[in-house]
Amino acid sequence: MQTPRSSNLAQYALVTGNYWALTLTDGALRMLVVLHFYSLGYDAFSIALMFLFYELFGVVTNLLGGYFGARVGLNRIMNIGLGLQIVALCMLLVSPHMLTVAWVMAAQALSGIAKDLNKMSAKSAVKLLAPSHQSSSLYRAVALLTGSKNTLKGVGFFMGGALLASIGFTSSILIMVIGLSIVWLFSLVSLKADLGRHKHKPNIALLFSKSSAINRLSGARLCLFAARDVWFVVALPVYLAQQLVWTHWQVSSFLAMWVIGYGLVQVVAPLLTQSVHNKSLTQTLKVAHKSAFKWQSMLSIIPIVIAYGLYMQWQNSVVLILGLGAFGIVFAVNSSLHSYLILAMSTKSEVAMDVGFYYMANACGRLLGTLLSGFVFLQFGFIACLLLSSILIVCAALATYGLAKQTP
Repeated sequence: MQTPRSSNLAQYALVTGNYWALTLTDGALRMLVVLHFYSLGYDAFSIALMFLFYELFGVVTNLLGGYFGARVGLNRIMNIGLGLQIVALCMLLVSPHMLTVAWVMAAQALSGIAKDLNKMSAKSAVKLLAPSHQSSSLYRAVALLTGSKNTLKGVGFFMGGALLASIGFTSSILIMVIGLSIVWLFSLVSLKADLGRHKHKPNIALLFSKSSAINRLSGARLCLFAARDVWFVVALPVYLAQQLVWTHWQVSSFLAMWVIGYGLVQVVAPLLTQSVHNKSLTQTLKVAHKSAFKWQSMLSIIPIVIAYGLYMQWQNSVVLILGLGAFGIVFAVNSSLHSYLILAMSTKSEVAMDVGFYYMANACGRLLGTLLSGFVFLQFGFIACLLLSSILIVCAALATYGLAKQTP
């Protein structure tokens, strides 16, 4: 007979497997679309438009996904996400003359919705499946899920390029449809039916009725990811190509390796923050809040150092590579601490809605950072993007400061 603990471990493994499968196809699809349509002669702006709705829909999806997860169960939200990703992939199997920018934008919009539904449900499920009496177990579970996801997204970048080079665009999409469909069918019959579902239907007004601690942490998350994307998403690839004369393959490979390394650091983040362990929940939260503030303060210095090195015309490629490495390590620890804090600060009855609200703030930060990255780089240059990144990280640290005094 299966014990509750072994049952939870099995469900956690299934949730993680679902998340991994969708993440691989998400990363591969992005690289397939970029490289395929670039080879067809589309310019960078047209390709960027294909991903506009992917980012934009993340804001609404995370917010409403948490609400519907609480109403119908996290299992259904996760399976809906997997199903939508299959539909998005199938939309790209049409004849080549139908693959217009508008059509691919629509497919990417569905893919973005699928990704955020899957992410929200997976991270909420960790709160329900991890041992409730061991805060360190929750931290390790969150770090493993988040870090492995980012590592696999980088692997997905390589997978997409390899599939495109070996079997072509359509065959690559078809293989991903078949593989993800097998995962989806297995999930439909195996994932626990009532996971995360409220006994009483939650009021939609609760979406914005959060504690000051949840609001403060969400604000910090928004600033943190805006600080990353304000120089990483648009400004950095363009700078590497224009100023350092890197090829497209060099740029994409370097960024993919950075994402993989970033994910690996997230997995081992609990080892780098040993103080956030083996205490009561209240003690752990206070230590984690202080640790998050400390790591954000460290992070705010790195973009300034990179900017100074570039301004002084040191070896620019060396400055960027070393700076990106340092930024990735410290940012990954910050991200893991934040991902743990939102789950630790949420009650089991409200976790889906709290996590949805929190990742809505995350999506807003990514969208804001992406828009600022293009505008600031065009108007003021790459160094200005780095300085703005540092300012946003300071804002995140200020939002985090004082959380240790609040007991959820």
